[in-house]
Amino acid sequence: MSILALDFMVRALVAGAMTGVMAPAVGSYIVQRRLSLLGDGLGHVAIAGVGLALMTGQAPVPVAVVVCVAGALIIELLRQSGRASGDVGLAILFYGGLASGVLMAGLAGRGAGMLSQFLFGSLTSVDDADLIVVAVMAVLVLVTAIGLSPQLFAVCADEDYAHTQGLPTRILNLVIVAMAAVTVAVSMRTVGLMLVSALMVIPVATSNNLVQGFRRSLGTSMLIGLICAVAGVVISYYLDSASGATIVVLAIVIFVATLPVSTMLERRRRARPLPVADEPVFERAEPHESMAEAGRHQAVLHGDHVDYLHDGHRHAPHGDHFDEH
Repeated sequence: MSILALDFMVRALVAGAMTGVMAPAVGSYIVQRRLSLLGDGLGHVAIAGVGLALMTGQAPVPVAVVVCVAGALIIELLRQSGRASGDVGLAILFYGGLASGVLMAGLAGRGAGMLSQFLFGSLTSVDDADLIVVAVMAVLVLVTAIGLSPQLFAVCADEDYAHTQGLPTRILNLVIVAMAAVTVAVSMRTVGLMLVSALMVIPVATSNNLVQGFRRSLGTSMLIGLICAVAGVVISYYLDSASGATIVVLAIVIFVATLPVSTMLERRRRARPLPVADEPVFERAEPHESMAEAGRHQAVLHGDHVDYLHDGHRHAPHGDHFDEH
């Protein structure tokens, strides 16, 4: 029997495809901010949402989205106010969300075992209502992630400088964590809360092995995520394996396979003049004295940070000045 002849597998493929595109789109900003473990913390908050839904008799996905977004915004506001560091905020997300979710599931008489399908994904149980929620949230996240990419990239690359240029950095940071929360919550029926962080990070790391420039990396990571999700669902069907685990393992295999390609491309780049990436161009009114004249400097993605090109040399922001790389 063809896989497309089964309604539940068609829903699984559609939900997996949307998750595969959405997760790396948000993960590109999370990785740029060096918050790769944020997805894990938000996953634990989503567990609290699932527990609340079980206790109140509501649909798990919408409740988890609301609870996860609320928790992410609270932690980000605490971080911005200086009342909680990033590490403390993540600890609150991990332990508070997990404990409250298990507690509420127990009070609902469902037990912790009921949470397993949300922790590790259950694509075959996705119904039409879940699919609608995933589709709506995916559209909102993708429109925001792509439409605001210059502003979001600027905040992730150099928050202090973005603030001096008049960008609403506090709001943009809230947008990033809100997108991450939505992505985590709606992905719990596909890859699961324990594995969604991997789908947010691994395709981004893979794309960085293949291309330079944030925009290219963003598009490539979304394509890789889509391939991993769809192929993972198909493989899990024929192997009768867990869909979420299959998707993540496939993503890791592709990442490892691109490592030799990354090495080869890096050798070629070193053998020819430095390429200029297609990053947004930023004004810097007071460059370092080694950057003698003010002007427009092309931003170039360099590993896990951004350099600015001046007279053929890379310069990285360092406090209130630039260091040459």
